[in-house]
Amino acid sequence: MPGEFNIRQGGVDDGETIATFNAAMALESEGISLDRATLRAGVDAALADESKAFYLIAEAGGEPVGQLMVTTEWSDWRNGWIWWIQSVYVKPEARRQGVYRRLYQRLTDMANARSDIRGMRLYVMRENWGAKRTYEALGMSHSEYDLYETEL
Repeated sequence: MPGEFNIRQGGVDDGETIATFNAAMALESEGISLDRATLRAGVDAALADESKAFYLIAEAGGEPVGQLMVTTEWSDWRNGWIWWIQSVYVKPEARRQGVYRRLYQRLTDMANARSDIRGMRLYVMRENWGAKRTYEALGMSHSEYDLYETEL
């Protein structure tokens, strides 16, 4: 199966799949159960308005096996956009087969085709060593920034 993936942009018909993948990712990586109604509403809002986010979906044999979401941040320092990679998920049975590599390559190709994308970033849980190794293998490097947050 390696390399036999179709990568496409997510659309409104993908809402249930994306919400299911997000719920599985949150439970697996952070041990939290997301409120399904809130999650689905958030996914649907993003799918309806690309200024909020867009998704890439990886398919094998016509079935979704992975995803990522991209949000944007304006950088006044760079006079361009930073793409934030979020909501990364690959179904367990499809892992270690190049799914994320293909998603990331498509996103890189999309960024390189534009003149206003200055970089791509993501955040990862501190102890998620497998994901960190994957990101580093693709040429991403650990940032000098720490993340702080306030939840409202």
